Amino acid sequence: MTFAIIKERKNPPDRRVVFSPEHLAEARTQFPDATFIVESSDIRIFPDEAYRALGFEVLDDVSHADVMIGVKEVPIENLISNKKYFYFSHTIKKQPYNRKLLVAMLEKHIEMFDHETIVRKTGARLIGFGRYAGLVGAYNGFRALGLRDGLFELPKVETLADLDAVKSELDKITIPNIKILLSGTGKVAYGAKEILDHLGIKQISDALYLTSQFSEPVYVMADVMEYAKRKDGKVGDKYKFYKDPSGYESNFMPYAKETDYFIAGHFYGNNAPYLFTREDAKHPDFKINLVADISCDIDGPVASTIRPSTIEDPFYGYNPKTEKEVAYDAKGAITVMAVDNLPCELPKDASEGFGETFLEHVIPAFFNNDEREILKRAQMTEKGKLTKRFSYLQDYVNGK
Repeated sequence: MTFAIIKERKNPPDRRVVFSPEHLAEARTQFPDATFIVESSDIRIFPDEAYRALGFEVLDDVSHADVMIGVKEVPIENLISNKKYFYFSHTIKKQPYNRKLLVAMLEKHIEMFDHETIVRKTGARLIGFGRYAGLVGAYNGFRALGLRDGLFELPKVETLADLDAVKSELDKITIPNIKILLSGTGKVAYGAKEILDHLGIKQISDALYLTSQFSEPVYVMADVMEYAKRKDGKVGDKYKFYKDPSGYESNFMPYAKETDYFIAGHFYGNNAPYLFTREDAKHPDFKINLVADISCDIDGPVASTIRPSTIEDPFYGYNPKTEKEVAYDAKGAITVMAVDNLPCELPKDASEGFGETFLEHVIPAFFNNDEREILKRAQMTEKGKLTKRFSYLQDYVNGK
């Protein structure tokens, strides 16, 4: 079986790759029956020569491979029929802008395995760039704080060599006496937590956060059952919430009244209650003035996120009164960081971390008869049809 590391063709360019040269060499050692080839790329964080130096074929045409492994969406015109593909298709939430991509994969009889669908039996994600999104997102939020309030100047992450360099820059700054809310308990949230802990910011309990003032910066890490509650007043169950959140409503306002900087690191599921609405943001007690929305659901659970921002121009302002975009440092505005491709700013570290987990969980499934059913759960399409697990996408495919 031949696996190809394919060139990233989506704009803006993405320098990440699923396997660094070293991890690809490790895969070759672990699975001698497999052949690994690399499609030539002039944008990849690891140059072609780095793969060649370890003995890999780097080719302009990899169409003879059985399995195509990439990061971002493959343009429809570059899809090859009757192949297995791994990449982020951004279709499992019925994203309108990628419906034609899923239709094309069905028409071309492609077997699609979305990185987001590679999960445990429990549904928990096995691989992803979440940690790096959290790391960069939290850093960017502090960068916005320093620029907006004239406190300090942090360089852009994309100008730094790696995560160690990012943390070295943080060692040079002092955080003012603010209260920080971090939502979520997954890989994204823990990536953000890594930044908060590196800065030496004290973590406190929900009870203290909601009732006390401090003479130093503090943060709380809030799980979904803290900021959402059952409408009938009974005790919530987060696992039942994940299956059906319709009986819940937001309990976010107590946090909004105490928070200066909100880091949105949660996963937002369909039909879950919004954290705060545009009306909530108008409330005189609403205190949040800075949001690093790593989750970046547009016009969704975080009302101030009205569009994604970019690595080039990462910040904008949201005026709660007019519900319009303003300058990120405008008086009375909520400063928003909503870059939707944050791991791209740390391509080397992100690629190395991703490759490690892909090698651990995915490649073995091709050689052990998929004993953990990793591939079975992840496969979205087969023989021109949606698999049973993803049959809910049929109306989306049909354009309804």
